[in-house]
Amino acid sequence: MTTHQDPTEEVFVVERPWGNFRQFTSGKPVTVKIVTVLPGHRLSLQTHAQRSEYWFVLDGPLTVTVDDDKRSVAAGESVWVPVGATHRMANEGTEPVRILELGVGAFDEADIVRLQDDYRR
Repeated sequence: MTTHQDPTEEVFVVERPWGNFRQFTSGKPVTVKIVTVLPGHRLSLQTHAQRSEYWFVLDGPLTVTVDDDKRSVAAGESVWVPVGATHRMANEGTEPVRILELGVGAFDEADIVRLQDDYRR
């Protein structure tokens, strides 16, 4: 007998002050999210010790920082964030921006080390 888990059972949305993310997998080698960053908001400047991230920009532009590299990324472009890299994404535009994020490695929200945060978390 073969059983199949409904993949939609793992989907959940987490609201944040800068927008939200919809997570499609949990406890897998790769975590899949759609991150939405509201206009004029940015995520904390942060690092992760247990995972790297791949960002594919669905809408743009998006300002990204990875270590000392800060640049604007358009829709259709991607960014690699290695384990331990200091990184941030910011929406300096007037419309929400969505990013497909693949977290590679052990995923745990507690792995976030915030270096700067606009929301005092």
